[in-house]
Amino acid sequence: MINKYVAIGLGALIALAPVAAVAQTPAATPDTSMASPAKHTGTHRSHMRRQGNTSKDRARASAHHMHKMRTAPAAPKS
Repeated sequence: MINKYVAIGLGALIALAPVAAVAQTPAATPDTSMASPAKHTGTHRSHMRRQGNTSKDRARASAHHMHKMRTAPAAPKS
């Protein structure tokens, strides 16, 4: 019985050893933690237009969903 637990423990140790080794190595990240973005991402106007369109689309989808929920057909009677 104890041999079974020892075998399970050794199997877990062998299986999880590579995971622990990967977790300890530092990731290769570029040194741009505080640097500004490399390219221009758009104007204030384009951001506001996108936000308005997104909001409008979300409201339309929500209204469509609520309309479908309200006018759903009744369940068939058996």
